[in-house]
Formats: sequence, C-alpha cells, structure tokens
Amino acid sequence: MSHHAATVPGSTWVARWAGVLLCLAVAAIHVVDQGGITATRDPHYIGVAYHVLEIAAVVAAVLLIVGLVRLGWLLAAMVAVGPLLGYVLSRGPGLPDYSDDVGNWTEPLGLVSLAGEGALLLLSIPLFMRSLRRRT
Repeated sequence: MSHHAATVPGSTWVARWAGVLLCLAVAAIHVVDQGGITATRDPHYIGVAYHVLEIAAVVAAVLLIVGLVRLGWLLAAMVAVGPLLGYVLSRGPGLPDYSDDVGNWTEPLGLVSLAGEGALLLLSIPLFMRSLRRRT
C-alpha cells in the first residue's frame, strides 16, 4: 500500500471527527468503569483488556485526525467490536474468573457504552469499506 493510498480521505471531516469523538468516548467510559487511568480491573486479564482498549481507542482517534483513514477506521471498528463482544460475554455466560456482571444487562454505564460502541461500529464499517474502494 503506497503512502498516498493510506491517506486518501475516505470520509469527510465531519465523519472523521465523529469517529474521533466516539473513540475517545469509548476510552473515557472504560476509564471511568475501571476506576481511573491507573486502576486495573480484576481479574488481571480484564484489566489488561481495558487498558489495551483505551490505548487502541486513542490511537484510532489520532489516525483519523492525521488522515490515515483506512487504518483509523479499521482500528475504530475493532474498538467498537471488542467491548460489544465483552459486554455480551460478561453479561451472558460470564468470563473465566469473572461472573460479577452475569445478568446485569441494564447497568447504566454499560448501556451508555453500548450506544457509543454501536454508533462507532455503524460509522466505521462503511467508511472503512469506502476507504478500500479508493485505492489509487
């Protein structure tokens, strides 16, 4: 992939800024949920997953700002899908050594998170696909 193809504006500035804000919102919600930037959720793998998600969300936002839209939208889609999947697994069957949220489908912060992640997914997938069609 040439440098030019990686930076082709595959979306408008409005869509890119919406993606940036949604990525940062997902990161912020998870920072709040874990109890702060330096806190880590238990079990350890959940805490690590939170930190990885937060970093990935900020990186995706930066990529969208600087115009690396193909990679930015791809990472944004992953930032949306990861916690959506985690929400369903943690509320449904539970995760290894983590059953605190089983059945807790209506937690307010979780619902806000789902809304942001859903919006980010609905925005990022079509714009990522559009960026693939604009190869030059």
